[in-house]
Parts: sequence; structure tokens; C-alpha cells
Amino acid sequence: MKTNVNFRYLMFLSIVAALGGFLFGYDAAVISGTISQVTEQFKLDEIQTGWFVGCALIGSIIGVLFAGRLSDRYGRKITMLIASVFFTVSGIGCAFVASFEQLVLTRVLGGIGIGIVSIVSPLYISEISIAQYRGRLVSLYQLAVTIGFLGAYLTNFQLLHFSQSAPVWGTGWLQTIFVTEVWRGMLGFSGIPSLLFLLILLLIPESPRWLVLRGRDRLAQNVFQKIYLSPQKAMEQLCETKLVVQSESRSDWKLLLRPNILKAVAIGASIAILGQFMGVNAVLYYGPSIFEEAGLSNGDALFSQVLIGIVNVVTTIIALFIIDKIGRKKLVYYGVSGMIVSLLLIGFYFRFAETFALPNSFLLFFFLFYVFCCAISISAVIFVLLSEMYPTRIRGIAMSIAGFALWVGTYLIGQLTPWMLQHLTPSGTFLCFAVMCVPYILIVWKLIPETTGKSLEEIERYWMGKSRH
Repeated sequence: MKTNVNFRYLMFLSIVAALGGFLFGYDAAVISGTISQVTEQFKLDEIQTGWFVGCALIGSIIGVLFAGRLSDRYGRKITMLIASVFFTVSGIGCAFVASFEQLVLTRVLGGIGIGIVSIVSPLYISEISIAQYRGRLVSLYQLAVTIGFLGAYLTNFQLLHFSQSAPVWGTGWLQTIFVTEVWRGMLGFSGIPSLLFLLILLLIPESPRWLVLRGRDRLAQNVFQKIYLSPQKAMEQLCETKLVVQSESRSDWKLLLRPNILKAVAIGASIAILGQFMGVNAVLYYGPSIFEEAGLSNGDALFSQVLIGIVNVVTTIIALFIIDKIGRKKLVYYGVSGMIVSLLLIGFYFRFAETFALPNSFLLFFFLFYVFCCAISISAVIFVLLSEMYPTRIRGIAMSIAGFALWVGTYLIGQLTPWMLQHLTPSGTFLCFAVMCVPYILIVWKLIPETTGKSLEEIERYWMGKSRH
């Protein structure tokens, strides 16, 4: 099949779109290394600290609410460009804010960028991909997210170490950003890849399926021809996409309310929000605090978070190569089962560590195993499923609804995790996360079809009730 497909071109387009995932991952994870510093500098109470952690998530919720409409109306490419502007302003702004209120505002702007790319980047990759490679190409987005997480952890670790070596640059802004108030450097570093993302987006075409939706058949055919290399194959794909789009109702909202489509949207929203209550973002946001609670120093806690980031990246690379071979559903079965085991054993550690004299390495091992199981399953699969479940005409809106559910869940976890750790104890918190894995695996088992190897048009016909899988 590769002989008939310009795989390098597909990879180029996918990697460019996936850069949005890197910014998403960096912006979301960098906060974990700045909480104690910002709290101390601005004398924040518990509510304000929670707001500092959660304000970007509020921005993400705002972003997903507009992302679908923007991408359906103005195109996937233009919407990603808008997101890159938000990222750039936020990154540069965080380095130079003068007050806590300004810091919150710039974090909200970055969150809007996160919300937009979390919908549009995987959507774009899905729409330019072909069935045989769609899983791994969309998974490039999740890989970029994990690299962003790791980049944030490494940046936090290195900048903290650098600041503690006490270089002296006088009293200028370099001294402030990289030494005396190093959290500014941690947050502000994202401005560099944000500018790169903005510039490189200018080199890619619009999604061919969106172009078909807007009646720009000639432009769509040109893009398909660059992908398939064969004019005949490009025309076949163009005709199939047109046939499916023309068979849909002209009203986006009427199509959205069709029973089968409404069911797909509800399923997507359910797995999106449930995935947040299975502990992954509690680990990513509050990992250093949890490790410090277990007795590690601040430096050791950040280093442990770096190890988590490395495992996350390596496992996502593995998932990228197997998702189109093993299938979406099997990965969920295996991975979520492992998550349940690891969460229960983490809870066991916090409850019985002193009784059985369990070492810190026990906790770290099962944290890493949890991250492995999560990265190989729900993290790799969720954006693939959401990007391929919905009809072309409402794909942006439907993904916004699922994305809204995802970010609401992420915000709630960001706000509730400190309360849960304090009132339910760490042991009870991780037990709750394990329990929430059960409905997730049941929904995937009973309600979601296997989409591996199916074209977007085939999947669309399934949810429209016009074919059987």
C-alpha cells in the first residue's frame, strides 16, 4: 500500500499538526513544577493555589466550546493557527507578568490554545490519513503530548538545578526569569515552540474532507492526489467523500440529534470524562506533591516525574506501532486491566507502607507501571476514537462536545485531587481511581465498534445506521 501512498507527505502533515499536541503537553504539565514557587511568592491560600492549577483548564473548556464551530466554519488549518497565537501570547506573557491576576489571565489564554488543539489537531490528522495508517498517525498527536509532558518535566528539573547553582546576572530580567523567580522561565519556555508551530502551519494544506464539505472539490482533489500519488485513486476518494457528505442532512444540529449520532456523541463524551477520573491527570499534575508526601525531597520528586515522562513517551511510541495491528479495543482491555492492578497496589502502599516497611521504590515502580498501562491504552486510543467516530459535517461540533466533557473532567480532577488526598487519604484516592476504570472498560466493550482498518466513510455509515461492522 505504501507504494501507492505518499507516506512521507502524510507523516509531514501529521507531525506538523501534532506539534499542537507538544504545546498541549508542555503547557499542561509544566504547572507541576511551579506550584510551590508560585504559592510562596504570591502568598496563595489553598483556594488560590487550586485556581492557579485550574485556571488553564477553564481556558481549555472555553477553547473546546469554540474549536468545533471555528474548525467547521473556517477550516482546520486556520483554527490551529488561532491556537498557536494563544500559545505564543501565553508563553511570553507568563515570563513577564507583574501580578498573580496577570499570571492567571495568561494561563487562561494558554488553556484556550490547549482546548482548541486538543480537538482540531487530531481531527486534522484523522481527515488527511488513510485507513491503514490512521491509528498510528493520529497517535502521533498523543506521542507529541507525552513528549510535551517530558519536555516540561525536564525543563522544570534543569531550570531548578540551574537556578540553584546561583549564576549572577545582576538585577535584570534574565536574573529574575532564570534564577530568583525560575517559575517564569518554566512557564515562558513554551513561547519558543509556539512560534515554530505558528510558522510551520503555513506550509500545510487545508483538510481535504473539509474542502469537500465546503464545495472546494478541485483543491480537495489536489490534496488527495499528493497523498495517494495516483489521480485515479484521488478521484475515487474524492467521489466517496462527496457521496457520504451529500447523503447527510444539510442541518448540522438536526444531524447531531439523530438517535444513532446522538448515541455516538454520548459515548464519546462518556469515555472522555471517565478517562480523567481514572487518575492519569492527578499523577501528571500532582505527581511531585504525591512523591513528596511519600517522603521524597523536592529534587527527587521532580526527578521521579521525569522518569514518569520518559515511560510515557516510550510507551506511546510502542502504542503508535501496534494500535493498527492489535486494534483500539484490545489495547483498552489490556491497558485498563493493568491500570486497575497498579492503582490498587499504589493504594496498598499508602495504607500499609509503614506496616510492611515498603521502600519508596515500590511506589515508584507501580507509578511507572500505571503510566505504562495508561499510555498503551486510553491515552493512545482516546483521540483516535474521537477523531474518527463522527460524520464529516458535524465532526468539529461533536468533538467539541466530547472535548468539553474531557476538559470538565480534567478541571474537576485538578480541583478535587488535593481535597481527595487530604480527606480520603492517598490510599482512598487511588482506590477511587481504580473503581472508575470499571465503567470505562464496559463502555468500550459493549458500545463501541472496532474501527481499526475502516475508512472514515465506512465508520460514518456505521453510526448513521447504513451499514454493519
